[in-house]
Amino acid sequence: MKKNYFKLFALCMVAVVALFAFAGCGNDTDQNQGSNKAGDDESKVFIIGSIGPLTGGAASYGNSAKQGEEIAVAEINAAGGVAGYTFQLMPEDDQHDAEKAVSAYNTLMDKGMNALIGAVTSVPCIAVTEESHADNLLQITPSASAAAAAQYDNCFRICFTDPQQGQHMADYIYAQGVTNCAVLYDVSDAYSSGIYEAFVAAYEALGGTVAAAESFASGDVDFHTQLTSIKNSGAQALFMPFYYQEVAYVANQAGDVGLSVPYYGCDGWDGVIKQLEGDTTLINGAAFLTPFFANATDEKTVGFVTAYQEAYGAIPDQFAADGYDAVYAIAAALEKAGSADSEALIAAMHEIEIDGVTGKMSWDENGDATKEAIIAIVQDGDTVPAE
Repeated sequence: MKKNYFKLFALCMVAVVALFAFAGCGNDTDQNQGSNKAGDDESKVFIIGSIGPLTGGAASYGNSAKQGEEIAVAEINAAGGVAGYTFQLMPEDDQHDAEKAVSAYNTLMDKGMNALIGAVTSVPCIAVTEESHADNLLQITPSASAAAAAQYDNCFRICFTDPQQGQHMADYIYAQGVTNCAVLYDVSDAYSSGIYEAFVAAYEALGGTVAAAESFASGDVDFHTQLTSIKNSGAQALFMPFYYQEVAYVANQAGDVGLSVPYYGCDGWDGVIKQLEGDTTLINGAAFLTPFFANATDEKTVGFVTAYQEAYGAIPDQFAADGYDAVYAIAAALEKAGSADSEALIAAMHEIEIDGVTGKMSWDENGDATKEAIIAIVQDGDTVPAE
């Protein structure tokens, strides 16, 4: 279509007039095709790409984050959008795989993505940062906590970092009078290993002793050998910085070897109650770090939880809350920048503060969120804030 018009005007008009006619025809073509580019003043649609595991073993995290993002996008668009733009969310599945995450990123760029939420888990997110950095695209991960998941100046995160989690839990465990703690961690997972390393450094600096450091690899389901070693170490407690699926295995197998000590965990524990089908007998009293309580009574949390329940028939977890807050962070950056220009959006992230459902936060020079840590205590099928 463009070529036909160009030839017509080139035959009938001077070159300068032809150039203007060609440009006008290009705009008409984009509009007829329903352009979604944020730079198109007539459409004013801002595309938010979303990458996470929507299928596979980590699908619970990815789908929760996506659903939280969908709630936020719906709210913002219903309120009239931001700075003249409406949001369009485009989710892609990475199956918790780095190569698939990069492929998903390229697909979203081909679709005109203006900012990215993702990836949800650390290893895929680290891979994607290389791509977004090269494109100078605003990237916000809701929940990838490895330090390298926000390694460039275009990258930000909603969740706590692995070092932050290790430090917070070392402080908390030591303050409980535990001076001799064992650790069990996933040596094959950057998230688990990163928290483990930070915890050991912080805990020993406080004067604590790591009684035993036992490891496993993702996919393992038998922990009897490690748990026996931990029991024989005489540890006062066990810190488990990994995801809730393995926590359930450990809780069920600890009794087999006679291990009965307090348990401590990280934000990956969110979902453990569902995994145990509401029976928390084996982990009652366990404490883990979290940024979000679905039963909080503040207006913002109540509104989010209500909207999520109405849409999905479930209580949102912290991954849903992280995804929700990530959309509102982009909205605040867009409002501050006043345009969809990537450079302006990235700069705006260092100038904004949002009061999210995971806490009031701003972002430091490393792209890390600064907000208060909350310790959750497992109590008879529910969680309550630590006193």
